[in-house]
Amino acid sequence: MTQRRAAGATGATAVWWDALVDRFLDYLAAERGLAANTIRAYSRDLALFGDHLERRGLVGIADVQGGDVVSFLDALRQRGLAARSRARMFAALRSCFNFLVGEEIVPANPTGDIHLPRLPQRLPRSLAPTEMQQLLTTAPAGAFEERDAAMVELAYATGLRVTELVSLTVSQVNLEASYLTVVGKGSKERAVPIGQFAHDRLVRYLRDVRPLLLRGQASPYLFVNRAGRRLSRQGFWKRLRLAVLRASIGGRVSPHTLRHAFATHLVEGGADLRAVQMMLGHADIGTTQIYTHVARDHLRGVHRKFHPRA
Repeated sequence: MTQRRAAGATGATAVWWDALVDRFLDYLAAERGLAANTIRAYSRDLALFGDHLERRGLVGIADVQGGDVVSFLDALRQRGLAARSRARMFAALRSCFNFLVGEEIVPANPTGDIHLPRLPQRLPRSLAPTEMQQLLTTAPAGAFEERDAAMVELAYATGLRVTELVSLTVSQVNLEASYLTVVGKGSKERAVPIGQFAHDRLVRYLRDVRPLLLRGQASPYLFVNRAGRRLSRQGFWKRLRLAVLRASIGGRVSPHTLRHAFATHLVEGGADLRAVQMMLGHADIGTTQIYTHVARDHLRGVHRKFHPRA
């Protein structure tokens, strides 16, 4: 259900636009298997476009033209919305109209001839290898800290998204072969190696810590909270902040920072970009190519340091 309908909108435009958006969101959920958070983001962005259409007095989907999309983007710019946010909303619109064209609801995509300026690629913050070492070797103080240490070690060893990490079940981890299987975006399954350090930490956690947290209860999930239930995304975020404070690491560190550290350090070490793509679970190599900047900068630094004429 779109944001407009949830807010009780009753305008004529809202009715037909909401109905079309609902069909698109159902398609995203059922056929493309997108996560609930992603679908909510699409819903919010498309609801804003519905508001814009209503202000322009459009009475049907056939009336929507490229100029309506351009004026929407311009209105967002005038409101001070960042270029990256406008690009995200435009992508949602383009995807929605592609769906409507495929369903033969509209004859052509009104976004087709619109091209936004190319955004500069922005490499998210990573942690230096020394900072990761500091975070991973700070001695845990108790059972919860042992669990947190196992989660951080596994996140860094595998590059899992935070939702993938907290959703892991014990059956997804093969300690004998040192790898795990995970279902990522688009319901795609991938296998990721664990590595020796994460393997050893998981063995200790499963043997000594998880039984204490479960207190005789049963749970399929690998990482559990004090009530024996699955640890939430927010719960891990909070626990990671505490671990970062204990390790005396400055700056903001999120679960996603660990994922970027995983990819950055692999590329710096000379890993093939296709292999990194597979381990990260990126559907498109273009998403992984942001890390080519890392490789370039690393090689430039090596050249500067060791070449006699650099």
